[in-house]
Amino acid sequence: MDTGFYHEPVLLKDVIDSLCINKKGIYVDGTVGGAGHAQAILQDTKGFLIGIDRDEEALSIAAQKLARFGSRKILVKGNFADLSDILTKLNIEKVDAVLLDLGVSSHQLDAAERGFSFSKEAPLDMRMDRCQRLTAYEIVNSFSQRELERIIRDYGEERMAVRIARTITQTRKSSPVETTVELAAIVAGAMPPPLRRQQIHPATRTFQAIRIAVNNELDNVKKAIEAGIAALKVGGRMGIISFHSLEDRLVKNEFRNAQKSCVCPPDVPVCVCNKEVKLRVVTRKAIMPQQEEINLNPRARSARLRVAERV
Repeated sequence: MDTGFYHEPVLLKDVIDSLCINKKGIYVDGTVGGAGHAQAILQDTKGFLIGIDRDEEALSIAAQKLARFGSRKILVKGNFADLSDILTKLNIEKVDAVLLDLGVSSHQLDAAERGFSFSKEAPLDMRMDRCQRLTAYEIVNSFSQRELERIIRDYGEERMAVRIARTITQTRKSSPVETTVELAAIVAGAMPPPLRRQQIHPATRTFQAIRIAVNNELDNVKKAIEAGIAALKVGGRMGIISFHSLEDRLVKNEFRNAQKSCVCPPDVPVCVCNKEVKLRVVTRKAIMPQQEEINLNPRARSARLRVAERV
């Protein structure tokens, strides 16, 4: 079936193996997207899958691809940060595994009208959920220079954040910044000449930062981890695939914090926090794709999978 929506699932075998997808259980794919991971989960088990996505188009295609599994799946339009509410509405108390793939799908990147990429001219959009009001256009044209600088620095880890924010605000005084190509040119123009000649496009980090801000991605990941931990059965596992250092660091730190038994300051002689150990980190180091997978799917090269188990 040629649905027109595609997204090569990354680290597929590692996901299935590390999440122990081998029994009749209840599984959550919090970013069902093109249903690549979801199909593998349902093929390898007799279990039930809850697929969640903010993107209506993704859900429509996932419904087609998963139709053969009948009532063994249910698809929900929603934000994985709201996992607890979603499971409550479905009368599901505990699940066996939760998977989050934090990447933008190949379809979303290549569909010019979504505005995620600067390789094709498109309106400044970048919304995962096209029903939400905030767009990249509003951030670029309405946020203050200081707010833009913070977003580009904190979410893009961009050293030139001050120069880029200043150039954007100066440029938009004469006319709004309308398209992805315009914004990419403005960012490139703000860079010192040596940085324009680097291997990655000079606008890459700025586009990442604005996309994260539009979709409130980091806060949503933190909420999803907390909700996922609460939803897991003892022995159940959570796997999260990230694609840049900011996300990966957040996931690593959240997993480590949930594994700690005490977070009292070092100078406190006796533990008073009574913190509960919630997870056991399974992956001491993130699982990365093999070269063979990268050759077949170059977009997998930056993928990192971390897994933890409920205790």
